[in-house]
Amino acid sequence: MIEHTGSGDPARTLALLWRTQERVSRKGKPDLSVDRIVQAGIALADADGLKALSMRRVAESLGVGTMSLYTYVPGKGELIDVMVDTVQAATGREPAEGWRAHLTYVARENLALYRRHPWLLQVAPSRTVLGPQVAAKYDFELSGLDGIGLSDVEMDSVLELVLGHVQNAARGLTAAAVTEKETGLTDQQWWDAAAPVLMTVFDPARYPVAARVGGAVGEAHQSAFSPEHSFEFGLEMILDGVERLIGSRAL
Repeated sequence: MIEHTGSGDPARTLALLWRTQERVSRKGKPDLSVDRIVQAGIALADADGLKALSMRRVAESLGVGTMSLYTYVPGKGELIDVMVDTVQAATGREPAEGWRAHLTYVARENLALYRRHPWLLQVAPSRTVLGPQVAAKYDFELSGLDGIGLSDVEMDSVLELVLGHVQNAARGLTAAAVTEKETGLTDQQWWDAAAPVLMTVFDPARYPVAARVGGAVGEAHQSAFSPEHSFEFGLEMILDGVERLIGSRAL
């Protein structure tokens, strides 16, 4: 199930994100607020994914009627946009020495964010919905690239390249965790069970390079694929490429 950012009403979404309007609950009614509704939505998504998120489920978790939520949040689309913005605040903002250390820190912080909130992978960034937390995170992440010889567009492109790599790695890590949970088998256990059959159908002499490389990978990772290694290796390759780009400007 994929949701899309920016699917709600633009004016209402921005009003919610920047809290330009805040309904104060009437006396005798539960103390509702945008923040409480958003936190309830995040808790539901963290526990069961976006498939479990609905205005009805959020209302039930808060002990109120569904219609009472619409006084504060117009609908699910706007709610998701504010949820996405809100969780960005959890990423670190520690300064690092040099652009390479900065991008490494940014990559690890974003990977940790996806691990805390896997449902973010179910939200397609169809539109950039600029809320206060997204803006603050973007500003910090760009700051470590400022003044190193890149144009403004290149700064954004480098950051997007790193964040795209992180998202891809997070998908691999999440898929591995979900598969293990649903099957009850680790990757190594699955391959151990498959080995007797594989030995009867796979001829190493026919696929010599695949057999050699696959064997080396299996020995190194105790698995046919390591999302952690892919993350680290890919990040280093990206940073090496950025270093060459920056170095070319000094020539």
